[in-house]
Amino acid sequence: MSRAALLLLADGRFPAGGHAHSGGAEAAVKAGRITGAASLEDFCRGRLHTAGLVAGSLAAAAALGGDAVALDAAADARTPSPALRLAARKLGRQLMRAARATWPSGELDELARRFPKGAHQPVVLGVVARAAGLGAVEAAYCAAYECVSGPASATVRLLSLDPFDATGVLARLAPEVDRVVDRAVEAGRCVVEGGVDALPAASAPLLEIGAEVHAGWGVRLFAS
Repeated sequence: MSRAALLLLADGRFPAGGHAHSGGAEAAVKAGRITGAASLEDFCRGRLHTAGLVAGSLAAAAALGGDAVALDAAADARTPSPALRLAARKLGRQLMRAARATWPSGELDELARRFPKGAHQPVVLGVVARAAGLGAVEAAYCAAYECVSGPASATVRLLSLDPFDATGVLARLAPEVDRVVDRAVEAGRCVVEGGVDALPAASAPLLEIGAEVHAGWGVRLFAS
């Protein structure tokens, strides 16, 4: 395992398109559910234990060599919102483009061929981790951390929140990220042994509803 590869993949400057997405924070700010650091922390915690757990489990399973086509279908089934499914596939396509240029791989080429419009981003992330010489733990960490760091970064722009306060939120959530990653990796191993029904299906209805509302806005700062 290359620690440098992990740092590169988890770096917000890696050109995977995540900077254009708020992870639901823009809709939550507009609805008054995020107003400052305390409510941002609550939002990120909820997102981590629902969408983050599912994303981490998908990424871990893909990194362990799980069937990417079956994992993508499972991701679809766990994403009721058409807007979120579209966003996940756009992010997957962008991540694929960046990864194929960075870590050329026949497995990535095959996944790109099977999903020309993009597979779900966490599934792509797991396959990319394999191409980069990383394992299930590293893939799950990337997915879980991105789940909270995206909204935190977006809120700095949306609310002019002090970046120090936003970073403090991420630091306080770090132990919970560790626990979610442990659960995600265990779920990924169960998927490899028994199939995609072992994946968690933690739900976050307000994220789904917010995504649909956000998709209808004429003017917005973020794509999702």
